[in-house]
Amino acid sequence: MSVAAAYEARRTALILASAQAVLGSGGPICFSLGALAGNFMLGADKSLATAPLTGYSIGLALGALPAAGVIRALGHRNGFMTGTLLTALGGLFATIALFQSSFWLFAFGLLVVGGGNAFVQQFRFAAADNAPPEFKARAISFVLAGGIVTAVIGPQTVIFTHDLLAPVPFAGSFAAIIVLAAIGAAILFFLRKETGIVARRAGSDSGRTLAQIATQPRYAVALGCGVASYALMTFVMTGAPLAMVGCGFSSDQATLGISWHVMAMFGPSFFTGRLIYRFGAPTIVGSGFVLLISCALVAMSGIHLWQFWTALILLGLGWNFAFIGATSIVAQCYTPEEKGRAQGFHDFVLFSSVAFASLMSGAVYNGWGWDVLVRIVLPVAVLGLLGICFLRFRDRRVTAD
Repeated sequence: MSVAAAYEARRTALILASAQAVLGSGGPICFSLGALAGNFMLGADKSLATAPLTGYSIGLALGALPAAGVIRALGHRNGFMTGTLLTALGGLFATIALFQSSFWLFAFGLLVVGGGNAFVQQFRFAAADNAPPEFKARAISFVLAGGIVTAVIGPQTVIFTHDLLAPVPFAGSFAAIIVLAAIGAAILFFLRKETGIVARRAGSDSGRTLAQIATQPRYAVALGCGVASYALMTFVMTGAPLAMVGCGFSSDQATLGISWHVMAMFGPSFFTGRLIYRFGAPTIVGSGFVLLISCALVAMSGIHLWQFWTALILLGLGWNFAFIGATSIVAQCYTPEEKGRAQGFHDFVLFSSVAFASLMSGAVYNGWGWDVLVRIVLPVAVLGLLGICFLRFRDRRVTAD
């Protein structure tokens, strides 16, 4: 790769990491307050308290394929700008809903925020697309490293703004999403403008069909591991604030727990790419699932604040290793002509599973409690370990042949 190309790849990754830091903050805001706000607006039956978070995850899932199509048609900069507009609209709807105590409008607002965040999820692929093969994993992890700033911006925004529009609780935090979207759009403006013609050519219909791409063992296993790690992370993170408040801790303590969790999610991204390059993606993915199992064991050991926070930190670390490792494997399974289909399908399956996990989190917590919720992590994480072990064994056999 030439010096100019290397500079451009790093410049793109830096811009996307900065935008990730700001625009990704909507996620922690939604996850910190979505269920609590839903709980506040509901009557005696609180079983649907996590429905707004499910709406957010559905927005991510349903927005995955359209986001890939819009980016393919308009180019990265204009496509990502479209996502910031959706995010701002979602924040506006959620704020209005809180003033009107409209539970379902609030859920719709979070759904639209999720649709905007579907574009943010394409940042990691955009960085990888612009990088040489040996730099793809580092580019992905570098973009996700922007989340370490998200871990500060998101929760601190919640703490300083949740009473900003009092007496309506939480409205200030969701209004802040509009401001964050505007800042994110200003950062994305510095991306090189890609014409729609160039973008469509890069995402043309040439190459293999989606069925041929998705049935590759490497793609299928990597997608399964990414889904397992992300769904487990969402499943536990959605229920954790409810469990902490239910055990007598304050909403600020629950928010700080989410802050530590998000920092653990993204902090290792500064070196995860290098670990993948040195030890191989399957090894890092396997390590991630071991950390997720450790999260469940700590959470099952008690309900003191340190146990909640430690479990959330391990949850974030496990997600980072498993998800970034799985994403780097997926990025090796398609050509530039196939990226629109491969990436869009990947995120559609991923966030459909995440939506289901967030919905089931509230149902499981209300029906059986925190202990049962975290026990569910164990069999899913073991299945992920078995899947990545199969892939590693297969790769070694192919190399030996």
